[in-house]
Amino acid sequence: MKINMCWLYAISKYGYPPSIEDTLKVIDEIADLGFTYMEMEGVREENMKAVWDARKRIKDKAKERGLKLMNFCPILPGLVSMDKTEREKGFELYKIGLDLAEYFETELVQIDSFTPPLKFKGEAPYKEAINFGLDLKIEIDPEFSWDDQWKVLVDSFTRAAEMAKERGKKLCVEPRVGEMIANTDSALRLLDHVDSDNLGIVLDTGHLHAQKEILPLSVEKLGKKIYYLHVSDNDGKINKHLGLGKGNIDWEGVFLALKKHGFDGYVGLDIGNVEDLDREVIESKKFLEELFDRLEIKY
Repeated sequence: MKINMCWLYAISKYGYPPSIEDTLKVIDEIADLGFTYMEMEGVREENMKAVWDARKRIKDKAKERGLKLMNFCPILPGLVSMDKTEREKGFELYKIGLDLAEYFETELVQIDSFTPPLKFKGEAPYKEAINFGLDLKIEIDPEFSWDDQWKVLVDSFTRAAEMAKERGKKLCVEPRVGEMIANTDSALRLLDHVDSDNLGIVLDTGHLHAQKEILPLSVEKLGKKIYYLHVSDNDGKINKHLGLGKGNIDWEGVFLALKKHGFDGYVGLDIGNVEDLDREVIESKKFLEELFDRLEIKY
């Protein structure tokens, strides 16, 4: 397994999305913390195009600091829009995301399923990256059809997976609280419906634990379709992304299950919105290394 830094680190420090100058700064900071691997995002049209324009500066900075970009995340809600014109615009931006993944030589591409087109009265999920413990009030449009939305979701993920495959990239989706793919079983349903062998799952311990999932069972259900891990801790009530050991996740159970299924991919520290973020990241990296030593997991 390889330990990497997730982009939530940059978001927590510099906002959503970070500027290009802050992106270059955060590459230095991630390297200074002792990491060799990191992911990054391109968020909607403006930021995606800014990352494209700065791609050489970003790649050169990462190479200078000995960092490998292993996952690129095009964050494009238009990909699953019910409006065909919006979807096509989303896929045009997704092509730029795939071009960036090729340029950065990442192994993975990651997209989200996003929140369904509901009317939120007050707070809404993911307006500012991750919002923890929201008390949601929702109104459903009488014209909204989940069956129609599901068809769009399946068609878009099938298309996105095949486009990624043509570039030699694995595509993954992360089940997250409040999104259309929110838990292990909705992820399994998507995998059953998508006509592609190139789609897998990001198992995010923070989001799944907050939804009362039995995480080792999630690993057992998903098995070889787990392409990537995001690891953070919480108390199982709110989807906080705390340092490892600061909640009540059964880490031995999770990693013994992963070991059983031969997982040897990336384990991303997905910690954010905490006091003294650098300290939490360093302590969590040490926590993982000690756990891997104890469980005889190579890293």
